[in-house]
Amino acid sequence: MKRCRTKLGALALALGFAACAEPADEAGTSGGDGLPEGAEAISLLGEPLYPSPAAAEVAAQQARDIDVARADYDANPDDADAIIWLGRRVGYTGAFRDAIEIFSEGIEKHPGDGRMYRHRGHRWISVREFDRAIEDLSHAADLVRGEEDEVEPDGQPNARGIPTSTLQSNIHYHLALARYLQGDFEGALPSYENYRAVTTNPDQLVAISHWWYMALRRLGRDAEAAAVLEPVTADLDVIENTSYHRLLLMYKGELDADDLWDPASGDPAGVAVAYGVATWHLYNGREAQAAEMYRRILDGSGWAGFGYIASEAEIARLEAGAGG
Repeated sequence: MKRCRTKLGALALALGFAACAEPADEAGTSGGDGLPEGAEAISLLGEPLYPSPAAAEVAAQQARDIDVARADYDANPDDADAIIWLGRRVGYTGAFRDAIEIFSEGIEKHPGDGRMYRHRGHRWISVREFDRAIEDLSHAADLVRGEEDEVEPDGQPNARGIPTSTLQSNIHYHLALARYLQGDFEGALPSYENYRAVTTNPDQLVAISHWWYMALRRLGRDAEAAAVLEPVTADLDVIENTSYHRLLLMYKGELDADDLWDPASGDPAGVAVAYGVATWHLYNGREAQAAEMYRRILDGSGWAGFGYIASEAEIARLEAGAGG
């Protein structure tokens, strides 16, 4: 490791954490260079984005989790699992730049481990650096191609304690998402197809079907979009991704869009639903209504949620198309 960040997020600093990584031109990390004091990212609309304080109980649990992850890392700093869990735990606090540096350290130590690129790619999306996300996630996909898929342990387990995602599905999901957020709907399609090839449960099915359906509708490929909806039924046993399930049923005409619309939701899943409803209006020809809904979403909190990021991207495209 060739350098350490001199300024860390408040929580990480309080816990004595100092992640080290290569310089930006070697490791691909920015270290937050050029950002305002305390900011994690610049929004797609040019606004600095700062970590949102968690509720006291949540923050206390996060601190305990990082203590455990840090102890495991200190006991064996070359262990891939210890590096990944430290990065994940730090990332859950909103200290995305610190998490990126941890995964960069992991890449330096384990350049052939696709998990490192998968997790760093996710956090590049969080900080709106989509090209870097695509680079990392594409490399992760290359590294795991032809390998047996593996269940990815949950950092924040669902109510049943049953993990619902895998390494390969998460790589393809986030790679497709990064391209979708750039407006490259055509480029996202192969990743949706690759995800579907490793789908093994209803949660995976509804997660990918939602974004896949929207991309096809944006491309005007309505018949193919309708085919994506065919396996989705109301009686699917969905554990986590109930928001995506409800949206898909709305696309099928089985739920009313107005019943799903809740732009004030502070829950990332609720924001994802709001984004899906707004975009349904967009590709059905109601651009002005969709734009107003996106702006309502951006009035809320939770800027790290994918529905929020996607709403930013939509407004940025609309403003660019209107000449600002």
